[in-house]
Amino acid sequence: MTNQKRFNVAVVGATGAVGGQIVKLLEQRQFPVNTLKLLSSARSAGTKLSFNGQEFAVEEAKPESFEGVDIALFSAGGDVSKALAAAAVERGAVCIDNTNAFRMDPDTPLVVPEVNIEKIKEHQGIIANPNCSTIQMVAALKPLYDRYGISKVIVSTYQAVSGAGSRAIDELLRQTKAALEGTDVNPDILPVGSLPVKHQIAFNAIPQIDKFQDNGFTLEEMKMIRETKKILDDEDIQLTATCVRIPVVSGHSESLYVELKEDFQMDEVRQMLADAPGLTLVDDPESQQYPLATESAGKPDVFVGRLRRDLYEPRALNMWVVSDNLMKGAAWNAVQIAEYIAAERQ
Repeated sequence: MTNQKRFNVAVVGATGAVGGQIVKLLEQRQFPVNTLKLLSSARSAGTKLSFNGQEFAVEEAKPESFEGVDIALFSAGGDVSKALAAAAVERGAVCIDNTNAFRMDPDTPLVVPEVNIEKIKEHQGIIANPNCSTIQMVAALKPLYDRYGISKVIVSTYQAVSGAGSRAIDELLRQTKAALEGTDVNPDILPVGSLPVKHQIAFNAIPQIDKFQDNGFTLEEMKMIRETKKILDDEDIQLTATCVRIPVVSGHSESLYVELKEDFQMDEVRQMLADAPGLTLVDDPESQQYPLATESAGKPDVFVGRLRRDLYEPRALNMWVVSDNLMKGAAWNAVQIAEYIAAERQ
């Protein structure tokens, strides 16, 4: 399209795991970029990154950084988003925020494009990306919700360390090497929380992601509960979550128990999930084919399998859902939203 409108884009947190993936996707998707600003903390300013064969110096993110910016993609932590998103909006930017800063703000749309794309039009300058574990779950639930209705969901997650950032990846690799060599693993990063207590992640499973709340659930678990209700616009769904960090670099896995409001046929469910946008059905137990974190790495889809009717509740379905948390769980979801905004402005 020779007359395609092009946009001034800023990526906040460009040196982080998600921010770096956003930059790669903007290039791979040939997003109509006019100018690109790569922003970060003062500590990372000056880092050189490549985009479309051109080298860019990362700049410190400040309010004035957003002068002339049309679309700003934030992935530098909630405090940064709270400090700078309003300044970006004041300067005319639409902000796509990948943190927890605005997700439950009633005036901020919480968007998974395959689920509630129409909510983007309600934005007042900020659009929130849901939590990575929520995104893949609601993508898998949406076809079932539309067809049968959902009364209850019980989810247990098996989440990759990349969800806690680049330092957590480094810690897993370092600890694994140390454990194999028989030396001290020296936990330093996980679990991320308010206490100084840290646990080994190599060859382990840590049943804590984010800080514990007064009700005994972690913030990650409450994010999944609250965000799912908001995205599906249904406060009546009963949902409980247990979120666990496991020694995998990328790819979150989830075990779902879903109680539907109506009877269902397994063949219809399989076909519905196979046909749903953004989902890939991998469900052939006879040949041991099911979603795997290793197979989801670097791919934009949410993978669904291990489908089976519950043994005791005939309207309940058990399923296994896997997705690359840095892709669909973060960067790809944000870029999809940016593409929608760009298309609407052509």
